[in-house]
Amino acid sequence: MKKFQPQPGYVVQAFRFALDPNAAQEHALRSHCGAARAAYNWAVAWVEASWWQRRAEESYGVPEAQLTEWRPWSLPSLRKAFNEAKHTDPHFAGWWEENSKEAYSTGLANAAAAFDNYAKSKRGQRQGKRVGMPRFKSKRKARLSCRFTTGTIRVDADGRHVTLPRLGTLRTHEPTVKLLQRVQNGTARILSATVRHERGRWFVSFQVEVKRDPERVARPDVAVGIDLGIKVLAVMADSAGEIRTAPNPGHYERARKLLRRVSRIVSRRQGPDRGTGRKPSRRWEKANAQRNKIHHRVANLRQDALHKLTTAVAAEYGTIAIEDLNVAGMLRNRRLARKIADAGFGEIRRRLTYKTAWAGGRIVAADRWYPSSKTCSGCGAVKAKLP
Repeated sequence: MKKFQPQPGYVVQAFRFALDPNAAQEHALRSHCGAARAAYNWAVAWVEASWWQRRAEESYGVPEAQLTEWRPWSLPSLRKAFNEAKHTDPHFAGWWEENSKEAYSTGLANAAAAFDNYAKSKRGQRQGKRVGMPRFKSKRKARLSCRFTTGTIRVDADGRHVTLPRLGTLRTHEPTVKLLQRVQNGTARILSATVRHERGRWFVSFQVEVKRDPERVARPDVAVGIDLGIKVLAVMADSAGEIRTAPNPGHYERARKLLRRVSRIVSRRQGPDRGTGRKPSRRWEKANAQRNKIHHRVANLRQDALHKLTTAVAAEYGTIAIEDLNVAGMLRNRRLARKIADAGFGEIRRRLTYKTAWAGGRIVAADRWYPSSKTCSGCGAVKAKLP
């Protein structure tokens, strides 16, 4: 599937809002997300059925020319096969019409991407860790998510509601003015909308093509180098000779004491048991919801702090140099992994990358093995070891 390319002068930006659905709307949201999961599982089973059939035929010595044909996993092929099977398959017959076709397209698109990643990884054409065969998604563990690309997708004129296919008009917890004004001015076009359930709340994320003129940074001729750390989140030294520091808020570390206390309460309640099929008690659900609320607040505080830091840096300096850290390798250190994850080193670089482009600056990734601490700032001599 080709990646969408915005027209010149435009960028693709996400706008995320928290939803406030009523009971009927939440049931519809869960139904759509469940339909996406069911379509994904159907696609995985449909494709893998031909694999297992061929393997069985090969074990019996069936000639190559007579083996069962491979079933294609491209999105058009999956859609065609699913549209034929949904009328007769007992897993879908009788209820598939209750949801938007976009729900099933979401699952089929995810399955096509999963098989494509597996094939590329097996051929050595995909970077990163090796990807295994797609697995079935559990009803209990799968993340509730559904994407809409066609139909009525809009931000309502009152600034407090959004409209999605088959789901209708949904109220939002927060104003949608920041997106509504751009749409009304003709400087933004909604491409898709994704609803997702996270930490007990529903969110909608709009993928929008936004007209964005390069902003002028405050000091375009000044370069800054950023050194990330745990005790001090960022030390910024610029070419003008100024040194600034950004303290590490440590939101998770601050909340650990409260989380431990709430987790002990959860452990004392009667929780779910998959082995016996026991359902959780109301007291367990209440305590677990309280724990999720704390995690949600910590995540929000972290995101807010990172956004403020990266926005301020990108708006001030014309050139930003940041170390090319191996964050995945750093997380293998069991003594520092928790604090490194809480600091969000990877997120800082990711956000600086696109915010610098928006501001008209540039970002440089410094080699992680460059001996900056051993290099004299005056003459450039490199010391054998640190003093």
